[in-house]
Parts: sequence; C-alpha cells; structure tokens
Amino acid sequence: MTRDTIPAEELLKKTRTAGQYYGFTPLEVFTTKARGSARKHLAYPETLSNLALDPVAETVAGFLRQLQSAAVTPTPKQPLFIWHTNIAPGRPAQKKAIVQFHALGTDRAIAEAVLIRALLALVRDLFHEEPIIRINSMGDKETRARYARELGTFFKKRANTLPEECIVCAKRDALEAAELAIAREYAEDLPSPTEHLSDASRKRFEDLLEYLEMTETPYELARDLLSRGNVWSDTCFEFLVDGRRVAWGSRYNDLARHFFPKAPFSATGAVLRVASEGAPATKPAQPRFRFSFVHIGDEAKRLSIRLAEEFRHAHVSLAQDIGVESLTEQLNLAERRGSPYLLIMGRKEALEGSAILRNRQTQEETVLPLLGLAERLKAFA
Repeated sequence: MTRDTIPAEELLKKTRTAGQYYGFTPLEVFTTKARGSARKHLAYPETLSNLALDPVAETVAGFLRQLQSAAVTPTPKQPLFIWHTNIAPGRPAQKKAIVQFHALGTDRAIAEAVLIRALLALVRDLFHEEPIIRINSMGDKETRARYARELGTFFKKRANTLPEECIVCAKRDALEAAELAIAREYAEDLPSPTEHLSDASRKRFEDLLEYLEMTETPYELARDLLSRGNVWSDTCFEFLVDGRRVAWGSRYNDLARHFFPKAPFSATGAVLRVASEGAPATKPAQPRFRFSFVHIGDEAKRLSIRLAEEFRHAHVSLAQDIGVESLTEQLNLAERRGSPYLLIMGRKEALEGSAILRNRQTQEETVLPLLGLAERLKAFA
C-alpha cells in the first residue's frame, strides 16, 4: 500500500541525501549568502500576469523569484543544480510538502537525465515502491505550433465521432481539447507530438533516452502525456506510484526568461508533492565530504550516474556534480568542499573500468577498479 503521509524529518533527510549523490545543492546555500545584503525583496514580474500558470508552474515561479532575489544567475559555464523544499528545520511540518529539483544553465540532455535519477532515488526511498516513469516530448515553439495545427485538423475531421465538449474546446485551445479527449478516453488516434518534433528537439529527446537506457533507468514512452506550451517545452515526465502521480517535470526556458530577461538560460525542473506530518525537522550538521568525484566525458558521466546509487547505498562520504561538464568548475566546487580526496574519471578510465583516487595533500594517486569501488573507498575513510 502506498504511503500517504511522510514525516518531515524523513523527507528532509532523504531529499538532502539524494541531492548530495547526484550533485544538487540546497537553495538555502545561496539564499543564506544573500542575507544581509542591500537587495530588496523582488515581486513577481508583471509579464507573468499574461500566463495561465498551472500549480506546478506556480511553484517553479516561486523558486525562480527566490533565485532572483538572491542575485543568483546560472550560466553555461557555471550551471546550477539545486534542490529546494518548503520543509524548514525547526518549523512546524507542512501538511502539503513540496520538493523541487532544478537544473539551470545547460541545454544538454544530461540535465534531465540527472534530475530524473535523483528524483527516482528519492521516490524509491520515500514510498518503498518502484515508481513508473512516463516520458514524452512536446518539442520547442516550432514543434508546438505544428502540433497544434495537426490537432486542429484532427478535431475537425472527427467532429461527428468525438464528444461535443472536445470539439467546442478545440476551437478555443487544441491542446486543452487533447487533454480532455485523453481524460474521456477518446485519444486512441490522437496525433503524437513526437511525430512533429523539430530537428533540435528530436536530437535532445533522443539524447535523453540514450542516457536513460545507458544508465539502466526504467521509463515508458507516454504519447498521451502532454503539457501546455506557454510555460513548458521539450521533454515532460511524471512519476507514478500505485497509479498516482507524485511528481511532474519539464523544461521551462520561457518561464525562466520572465525572471532573467537579460541573461536567459536553459532550465529544467521537477516538483514532488506529498502529505507530511510529525515534529519539526532538525537542522543537520554542516556536511564534510571525504571524497569529491569529478568526471570528464559522456562515458564517465553515464558511469557516475550509475555509481551514485552504489555510493548512496554504501553511505560513502562522497559528493559529485554530475551535470557540470567543465572539469575546472568541478574542481572549483570540490575545492570549496575541502574534501581530502579526489576521485577522478575521464574517458580512458571509464573505458577501462577504473578511477583515479588522488590524495590532495600528498598528490599521491591510486588506480581503483570500478567493481566494488564503494567498499574500497571505505578503506580510505
């Protein structure tokens, strides 16, 4: 039976752990740095009033406002992978807890891949069940416009066989009519958005599916999973536990531009909602990681995603930044952590099934096989 309510302490602890091993930093790290500055609390951009935001988009907009208020702007050279929750240590537990994961500043498919894996780890831990991950792609603006026209033609041709409410709705919003047809189980012949993807959107979607397959991440293609075009774009996905949606995610580049018009960046996010209860969560001690894992190249990135679970289950004191592709930026982040050891994997090591362990104080290096790596690292702890 699916868990309906999760204690706040457990939710916060498990979210922090999933974030650690997949390279997501808590938003509070950035907002704490901004406290005491002269920056004023920023209101929502006026341009948002022209958008019809669904509940998930409203949650993401709130996150973006906090990011903007903290004067944090991701860039392709310095992408940010952030998690956030409305569960705050020392405060009463929220009845409706929200957990968010965001990948900002990169348009590579690895952003979605890492986010999905982090969310998968968390959902497994929270619900003690294997979730179903359903994925589709709505494409970019070009794709959505083409798909909307195809839907309009579809509803016109089937005006005599589909429910009248679908036909009436299609005259106003073809995508809304498509969602209505799906809900009424009249979507068997509904056109699929993936059949109309632009070249760029198709490449991004194929890259994501390759990442998921190479990392043995379970998923289902869901041609009936749709999103509205004024906020969401390209890949959309949902997590189902016992038939109930517990999380939803997608790219939201257009929404991010309302908050960062001078420095637009790619953005992907997911929101998990769950009922919570219990005593206020306690504030954890400042983490100190024994190892920082840095990796270069797609082969190493794919292996690092798979190794994250091994490290997590073995409770290895390790942190990594899987979605950050720049070696220099990864080393900068490792330097801030102050980890005494670096675990390094490039393309050569990935193909050979090994990694290099470097003692940062002595610069001594040891080559370790990936098989049983987590247990070997414990010998250096």
